[in-house]
Amino acid sequence: MPIIGSILKKGIKLRETLEQDYTSPYDLQKKELSKLLISARNTAFGREYNFVGILEQFRSFGQHDFYERFKENIPIHDYDSMNDNWWYRVREGEPDVSWPGKTKYFALSSGTSGASSKFIPVTKDMIRQIRKTGTRHIYTLSKYDLPDKFFQSGMLMLGGSTSLNFSGNFYYGDLSGITTGQLPLWIQGFSRPSPKIKKHKDWETKLEEIVENAHKWNIGMMAGVPAWMTILLERIIEKNKLNNIHDIWPNLEAFVHGGVAFEPYRKGFDKLLGRPIHYIDTYLASEGFIAFQDSPGKRSMRLMLNGGIFLEFVPFNEQNFDDEGQIKPGAQALMVDQVEEDKEYALLISTVSGAWRYLIGDTVKIVDKHASEIIITGRTKHFLSLCGEHLSVDNMNRAVQMAAQDFDIVVKEFTVAGLPDGSLFAHHWYVGVDGTVDEEALRLKIDEYLKQLNDDYAVERKHALKNIYLKVLPNEVFYGWMKSIGKEGGQTKFPRVLKREKLESWLAYLKQA
Repeated sequence: MPIIGSILKKGIKLRETLEQDYTSPYDLQKKELSKLLISARNTAFGREYNFVGILEQFRSFGQHDFYERFKENIPIHDYDSMNDNWWYRVREGEPDVSWPGKTKYFALSSGTSGASSKFIPVTKDMIRQIRKTGTRHIYTLSKYDLPDKFFQSGMLMLGGSTSLNFSGNFYYGDLSGITTGQLPLWIQGFSRPSPKIKKHKDWETKLEEIVENAHKWNIGMMAGVPAWMTILLERIIEKNKLNNIHDIWPNLEAFVHGGVAFEPYRKGFDKLLGRPIHYIDTYLASEGFIAFQDSPGKRSMRLMLNGGIFLEFVPFNEQNFDDEGQIKPGAQALMVDQVEEDKEYALLISTVSGAWRYLIGDTVKIVDKHASEIIITGRTKHFLSLCGEHLSVDNMNRAVQMAAQDFDIVVKEFTVAGLPDGSLFAHHWYVGVDGTVDEEALRLKIDEYLKQLNDDYAVERKHALKNIYLKVLPNEVFYGWMKSIGKEGGQTKFPRVLKREKLESWLAYLKQA
C-alpha cells in the first residue's frame, strides 16, 4: 500500500495529537520547557546558565516564575552568538555542548537573511520530532474530503540531496536531504523520486530525471517549495505534451508547501492543474517543524506546542527592534499564553537540537490564540521601514497577488529594495512576469493596494517615501541570480527584500543579464 494509505491505515493518531487537542497551550509549553531543561541540564550550556536553578522554579506557585527565571538566566541568542560560543564546538566533535551527546548532522540553511549560509545542528532527537510532527500532519488529511484513490497514491517530495557532505566530524546539507535520508525504509519505498534520484547534488540533473520518470508514478500528494515545484510541473507538462498535470497524475489531490507565502504562486499553479487541489501550508524551518495547517480552508497554521520546541514571542516593534531588524538589548519576550491576537511577533525558540532562546528570524501574527494558530508575516530583516512605512512581506505578498489578479498575469517571483532618493526615500520593485504587462499600470496598482493594506505606508507615501519604481523581468532572471550565488535547489527561495551585499550582487547581476 502506498505511503499515504499506509500511514493512515496504521491508525496514526498519536498521543501527542490528543494531548494538544485537550491541554492548554500554557501547560503544553511549560511541560515542553521542563523536558528540554532536564535533558540539557548537564551540558556545558546547561551548567553555564544554571538550568538546575531554573528547574527549581517549576515548583513555584507563581504562574510564570519559572519563565521569568528562564529569561533572567539565559540571554537571547542569534546565530552568530550560538555558533561562535557553542555550536563551533559541536562541529569539532565535542559532546554535551548545548544538547546531550554528539551531533552527527547539520542543516545548511538557505541564508536568506545573512550574507553566508548557516550550519544548524540537527540532533537525533530533532529528527525524531520532525518525523512525529510530519506524521501528525499527514494524519490531518482525514479532515479533507478526499477520494479513496488518493489513499492508494504515492508522494512526490522535491527536496535537497540525500547525498550529504562530510566534514570529517559531521554531515551537512539541506534539512530535507537529512530528514528524507533518515525516513524509515517502508516510507522511502513509497515516496518519489527514487533514492537514486534523491541523491543527486546537481539540481538540474535531478529535475531532468524526475521529468523522465514522472509518467511511471501515481502521485497523490506533492511536497516542496512553490517556485521549484512550479518549474518541475511545467517541464513535465511540456515533455509529455499534456494539457495539465492531472493528465499524467489523475489522483493528485494535495500540494504541501512551505518556506514562502503561497499566495503569489497560486494563480500560476492553478493553471497547471486540470481541477482544484488542496494547498496545505507548513512551517518547517532548518531549526525544526514549528507549525502546519491542520484543516482545509484556512490561511493559518497551528503551532506544535509539544513537538520538541519551546516558543517565545517578542513584539515586533520599535521598542524591541532597530531599523535594520536587529533585536535590542532587554527586548520583551512573552510565553504563548501572554500573546495577543492580530499583533506581530518575532519568534525565539529553544529546541531538542540545542538552540536556546534563539532568534529564528521569522515574524508571525497570532490569528487565533485559543487554537494557537499563526500566519507568517515575514522576516525580522526582510521588511522595509526606511521612514516609518513598516511594510511587511505579508503586505507585499497580498498586494502582488491582488494586482496579478487584476491584470490576469502570473507573478512567480518579486523582490523589493529600499534606497535613498535625493533627500527622501524610494522603493525599487523587481517583478517576475513571463508575458506582457504595462509596467506603469502595475506599479500604480501595487502602490494602491499597499496603501489600502498598510496605514503607515499610506501616510509615508505623502511624505518621506517619495517614489516607487518597478521593473518587470522574466522569471529566469530571478532563478539565474539564485544559481549564480549557489542557491539553486528545492529548499531555497528568493528573498523578498534585498539589502546590502545581496542587493549589490543582484544589481551587478542585472547589469550582466
